[in-house]
Amino acid sequence: MVSFSPFDVTLWYATAASAPHTEPLSGRVQADVCIVGAGYTGLTTALELAKAGVNVVLLERQEIGFGGSGRNAGHCTPTFTHYSLHELRRMLGEPFAERLIERQTRANERVSRMIRDYQIDCEWVQNGYVMGAPHEGAMDEIRRKVETYNAVGAKTRLLCRDEVAAVTGSPRFHGGWLHEEAGHLNPLGYARGLGRAVIQERGKIFTGTTVTGCERDIGSGWRVTTDRGEVVASKVIFTTGAYTVGGWPKLDRTFKIQRVFVAATQILSEETRRTVLPHNTTIHDGRGDIYVYKYNAEGRIVASMFPMGRRGRDMAYTRQVMSDRLKWLHPELREEIRWDYFWFGELDMQYRTVPRFYDLAPGVVALTGLSGRGVPTGSMLGSILSEWALGKPENELALKLEPLKAAPFYMGFAPKMMLRYYRLRDNISTKLAGAELPPHA
Repeated sequence: MVSFSPFDVTLWYATAASAPHTEPLSGRVQADVCIVGAGYTGLTTALELAKAGVNVVLLERQEIGFGGSGRNAGHCTPTFTHYSLHELRRMLGEPFAERLIERQTRANERVSRMIRDYQIDCEWVQNGYVMGAPHEGAMDEIRRKVETYNAVGAKTRLLCRDEVAAVTGSPRFHGGWLHEEAGHLNPLGYARGLGRAVIQERGKIFTGTTVTGCERDIGSGWRVTTDRGEVVASKVIFTTGAYTVGGWPKLDRTFKIQRVFVAATQILSEETRRTVLPHNTTIHDGRGDIYVYKYNAEGRIVASMFPMGRRGRDMAYTRQVMSDRLKWLHPELREEIRWDYFWFGELDMQYRTVPRFYDLAPGVVALTGLSGRGVPTGSMLGSILSEWALGKPENELALKLEPLKAAPFYMGFAPKMMLRYYRLRDNISTKLAGAELPPHA
């Protein structure tokens, strides 16, 4: 369930291009396909269908990009988290694993093309992503990433100590993994631009419209009821993710919520920007208890972490942790850091950390469980869902349809426990390697 802190002050709402004009649904509307949820997945699905000439209606309880699509940190790195490509193949089986790997690792081509074709104003830059190696022992995993991702066509390479220092401006990394195709953007601006593209292609978007149910409609397929009207459609797709509220029974039980917080500094001086992230890349500090950061178009550093203990609850302490980590990563940083914006987002986590595609009823599907891979993953999922809606056989899709299934009970606490485990593991390995720990580690 969506919950917000009184400290939520979201940078993207202050800087994103305006949203297209939309209104709530009123009365009865007929459609070929009705989509519920105007985040990246719903928007890109609607866009693909509208381009194909399908009469598509998209319903949103709040506004375009209100949920995770407008609250994430704006990283767009077409990779998987937690599981290696080898583990994904073993877990998902073939041919689905290879199909999904191909879609995900090529997702930024799709993002870049949509931004270009529809002239989306969203601060898009494609200057790469660096995962740092905090010590020599971390380089083995970096080497495996280079080998496995390059084997499927990604453009990545290994960085030595001097190269990673030159790219990031940080002397703290023993080496690193550079993903050259990665980028970053204003995520809310991107979502709003996708909404404008859907409308341009003659798709219909109704915001401020709460879906209250979905029932069979004799002779017409399905009737999606809302607080102000209804949509009658042959097919229905739920893409509400972590911000699922009603719509279909037990859909909100298919994942567990993991919160993440994002903060943005003041606009930093040109002198600072010449030494801190001088190539405007996205940086991952290489620890399991992650610290990921990059610039926005104004020159603010936007950084994200997961709550843990006091971190995320005590705002003064949290800001201090983020400042100390940034200054430790960049010892030459002399400018006083002030975090002008601070907000929370929610992730729909499930244990596989790859999306789950649910067969709810004949002609009705849902997709949840993006697990924090919003921008590239949500953008490529539209191609899969639109293929389903257009009648592509299930055994030819890039995700396997499965019965609705509740997330295991342990997912309510496992992600938090894993973060603590990662921190302990990294601290031990860093000490054994004779490297320096970051503050508050």
